Amino acid sequence: MDPFTLIMLAVLALLIFFMFRNSRKRAAEQRELQAKVATGATVMTNFGVYGTILSIDEEENQVLLESSPGTVLTVHRQTINRVVAPAPGSEDEELEPADGEPEFGERVDESDASPEAGTEPKKSDD
Repeated sequence: MDPFTLIMLAVLALLIFFMFRNSRKRAAEQRELQAKVATGATVMTNFGVYGTILSIDEEENQVLLESSPGTVLTVHRQTINRVVAPAPGSEDEELEPADGEPEFGERVDESDASPEAGTEPKKSDD
């Protein structure tokens, strides 16, 4: 056998090895994802819709997904791409405005605003 044939066989064997390894890795990730999928979990689908799982039908492989209040979607179980974990510290905390700052959308009258100490109004060169 010539060296070129040996190199081609080695490359082919290496390619097959990586294909099997990759498929096992994907299967393990899929099993892990399906273990996390449960009623009440917030998930993202393959097509980018976020929602909360209301129920799972094991026999039909269907999931009832609430994307917004009152909107329920029926999707195939395999379209669930990932379980979304809430960001740390984002537990529905309302941000309070700093002292003296208006809330978002609140109008502020210019007459109510007092000039800062040590500043005088600008004079025009008229």
